[in-house]
Order: sequence, then C-alpha cells, then structure tokens
Amino acid sequence: MKHKAVERIAALRAQMAERGIDLYVIPTSDFHASEYVGEYFKAREYITGFTGSAGTAVITQTTADLWTDGRYFIQAGRQLEGSGITLRRMGEEGVPKIKDFIRETIKTGGCIGFDGRVISAKDGEEYETIAKEKQGTLYTDEDIVGTIWQNRPGMSKEPFFILEEQYSGRSTAWKLADVREKIKEAGAQMHILSSLYDIAWLLNVRGSDIFHVPVVLSYLIITQETCIWFVQEELLTEEQSAYLAEHKITVRPYDSIYDYAAGITAETVLLDEKTVNYRIFRNLPESVKKRKKENPSERLKAVKNPTEIANTITAHIKDGVAFTKFMYWLKTHIGTEPITELSAAEYLKERREEQEHFLDLSFETICAYGENAAMMHYAATPEQSAALKPEGFLLVDSGGHYLEGTTDITRTIALGPITDEMRRNFTAVLRSNLNLAAAKFLHGCRGANLDILAREPLWSLGLDYRCGTGHGVGHILNVHEGPNAFRWKQSRLEDTAVLEEGMITTDEPGVYIEGAYGIRIENELLCRGAERNEYGQFLCFETITYAPIDLDAVDPKDMTNREKTLLNDYHKNVYETLSPYMTDAQNRWLKEYTRAI
Repeated sequence: MKHKAVERIAALRAQMAERGIDLYVIPTSDFHASEYVGEYFKAREYITGFTGSAGTAVITQTTADLWTDGRYFIQAGRQLEGSGITLRRMGEEGVPKIKDFIRETIKTGGCIGFDGRVISAKDGEEYETIAKEKQGTLYTDEDIVGTIWQNRPGMSKEPFFILEEQYSGRSTAWKLADVREKIKEAGAQMHILSSLYDIAWLLNVRGSDIFHVPVVLSYLIITQETCIWFVQEELLTEEQSAYLAEHKITVRPYDSIYDYAAGITAETVLLDEKTVNYRIFRNLPESVKKRKKENPSERLKAVKNPTEIANTITAHIKDGVAFTKFMYWLKTHIGTEPITELSAAEYLKERREEQEHFLDLSFETICAYGENAAMMHYAATPEQSAALKPEGFLLVDSGGHYLEGTTDITRTIALGPITDEMRRNFTAVLRSNLNLAAAKFLHGCRGANLDILAREPLWSLGLDYRCGTGHGVGHILNVHEGPNAFRWKQSRLEDTAVLEEGMITTDEPGVYIEGAYGIRIENELLCRGAERNEYGQFLCFETITYAPIDLDAVDPKDMTNREKTLLNDYHKNVYETLSPYMTDAQNRWLKEYTRAI
C-alpha cells in the first residue's frame, strides 16, 4: 500500500512549482510557537505521516527530509517507511542542522517558502539571511499546505474559564503590574505577547484550544496604560466580558493582530523572537525598534507562588491516589483477565476522573508494553494496542490537570519475571532518579550543572538517554514548561535558567533498548531553600510525586546504603501520605510495596 505522503508531497511540489518555490519548510507549530498544536495546525503530520509532537519537514522538488529529536527516532523510522522521506536524527554525528542543510541545498537565486505565521521571528530572520546570501527570495504570505489539504479540521474555538485567585494565587492586576515593570526595565513602551501559556497565566484564564493543554488561541499587547487581547470574540460570555472590563482589558478580533502590528507607533517594542511569529514581526513598521528578549512572564510563572505550591502538592496527592490504585489493580489482575495498553490507560484515566476537581489529562497517556516502551513517546491506537502479559515491563507516563495544579508521573512496572539485565538497568535508573532528587547546591546552579547526578549511574554502565533529564511543569498549563530544565547538552549556558526556590522540575532518567524494552522513573521536584551561610544560599529539592516505585524490579545489591535510605524514606512518605485514601486491601498491598529494603 502506497504511503500517503507520496501523493501529498507530489501535490505540494506542484503548488511550489506554480509559485516558483524551490524549498518549503513545514515545522510543527501553530501561530504561537506552541509545543503541542491543535488539529488544524498539524500540517507537518499531514504531509509526512509522522505523528510525533516535534519535527520539521523540508521539501524540495527532488528531496524530502524530516528532522526530529531522540525521543522519536524509532517511531519516525517506522512511520516514514515507504514515504520517500529521509529521516534526519537531530544531534547525531554527521546529521546537518536544518538551516545548514537549507543553506547547502538552495541554489543561487532560489526561493525559500514557509507560512510566516507558523515560523518564529528568529527562524524567519535566519531564513531571510540565507536567502540574501543566495541572492534569492522568500515566499511567506501563504499557507501552501492548506491549498492541498482536503477536509482540513477547523481552527479550535473552545470555551474558556476564569481561574479564581484561590487557585492562581495572584490576581491579573498583580501580574500585569509585574510585567509592566519589566517592560519599563527593558526600555520599551509596548510588549507583544504570543505565547499561549504566558497569556493564560497572565490573564488567569484556562481553555482547551489544544488537546490536553488548557490555553486560549490569542495574542496580547501590553503598554503601561492598555492591555489588548486578540481573541475569538464570539467565545466571550457576559461574565467574562465583565471580568476583562474590570481589569481594563480591551478585546479585538483574533486575526486583526497583523493589521494592528502594522500600525504600531511605539518607539520600542519588547518581544520574544522565539514565540512571536515572523509575519507579525515583519508587519511592524521599520521605525519601531525591536527589543528581543524572552517574555518577562516566562520566569515569573516558572517560580510558583505559595498558593500554587500548596495547591500543586494537593494535586499530586490526588494523582498519587489515582495512580497507586491503578498500580494495585494492575499488579493484582495481570494474567487473570485480558488487559491491553489502551484498556490499562483507560482504567488509569477513570481513577483520575474520580478525584475532586479533575479537569483533564495533562497529556495523552503513554502506556507502552515491552519493546513499545523503547519509543519514548509511544502512543497506542485501537489498531495497535499490545496485550499485556504477566512478564516484562510496562512503562506508564501520565498526568492530570486539576483545579489545584498539573501532574506528570512515570512508573515502569514489572508485570512478571524480568531478566537480570532489565533488573540491573531498572536499578540504575532508580539510582539516577534518587541521586538528582537528593541534590543540595548553591544558588546560581542551573539544570546543566546538576544533570550529571542523574546520568552518572547510567554512564558508568555505558548507557545514556537521548533527551533531557527533566523539564519545568506549568500550573494548570503546558506540562513541558521552561525555562528551568535538567539537560547537560546546551548550546549556550546563559540560555538556561538558574534554579530558583519555587520552581518545579521533573526528574525522569531512563534506559531505552530498541526492540526490547524501555524504563523511565519520573517524579516532580520542588526547589526549596536550605541554609544560608558564608558560601551563599543553598537550595535542595522536595519530591512532590507520591506513588510506589516497583520494588519487584529493584536489585538492592546494586545500591549504596545512602540510596537505599533515600528510597526507604521516599516510600515511607508515600505510604503515610496515601494510606488514608485507600481501602484495607489496597493498604495491605501498599504496605508491601513501600517496605524498607
């Protein structure tokens, strides 16, 4: 059966030839540089057939290439078979970067095309530079994929709600005042905000315009006196209109941002060139100075306020109850009734839905059995959902949105007998997780400084994982939030965030053996203040995820006494926190699975 990409790429090439476009770039993005996107924006998936959340396609009249990162090498390799598309494994030796490839590929006088609304200002300027170097041109004012995409899903227009201060911890007026102060410090009179996460945080609104990401498609422009929200106006209720009026927020049509940008008269505009799209950027008058800095709200929202912290811990207790009930069910039912990856994920979802104030999953549950777990972001489907057997590993990466906060947890569960190698590698991943969680460090450290603590037990075995060790987590927002992260590979250290008290970051080392199994253990860490002395301010982490780590897969002989104590202390806390919410049978099981080793 012919791969769908073959005909779609041929149709795209015909449209490119008609317009004189030699090379067309299709990123994974919406108009706001979101990590995950709504169905309307999945142009790259439509053209290539690759369903992962990260990737960029580059199409010429004779070649088709797709770049993606290490989370998706296995998945992309499988999904691109027969498509004629070359997989470019980002970060691997000999693989060119996208822009270097374009520079080498485009001929003198050639035309580079892309939809200027789904390319960031930063990337657009770099493509502009390449075109000038080649005495060529850009074609950016049309969505070429849209001309061939039949039955394209409509753009999302979902209702939204106002997040009350008992959950947000800060009023919109308070947050706007903080951002306005940052605008002034940057020497600007206006700030263009395109990040959907930052807008939702700033206005204390939550929606559902992206699957499992509670945001509202919109733009925001802030001055010292005004705040304009470009949103699909038909969504507003009377109550929401009154709320916006109370905070002196003016509403304009979503698509009118481009014309508005063209008429801006401010001397200096503050914007994040990584999230503001190229068309908005190019529509700004030449007289306007562009102050290119990260959105002030990015670091403001990364440091959770006391209300957000207390609420998030509550959310994790609820989530821990749901996950532990799921783990108990799985351990006591495997081999006695049919269970598949999808039915297991559905059972876990039902346990979350039982929790008060549950809103949604924070991402589509990854429930991956055996070799499927070697694909870091594997997704089972009704057509492909492995039956679980009482043997081997099941990896479950999942989370929920509650009114109190967002969770992200991964557990790898032994469903029965496992090999010595699997046990050794599971124990190494556990040690990695515990070592990072136990870190104590001076203020000024970044995730890049601490990442080695997680990787050392794996590196000592000649193993590694092709991704970061952890990411920030939004508060009822995107589960992958910056700028805090644990990642040793950095192009520039100054682009990463200093870890601050109040930041929440995941701790998720892993081992992925293609064709065999995958292991990941993930907890969330809250950065807390420790002592302050002549050396400076010390910081540490508090683990706020509550669920057993499967002792059936642990080899205590491979652990130090310190590591055993860390695990025992964690499990003691898990039992004390969760046992009040469990049945007698569940508690007997939980006591066994949180026993000291």
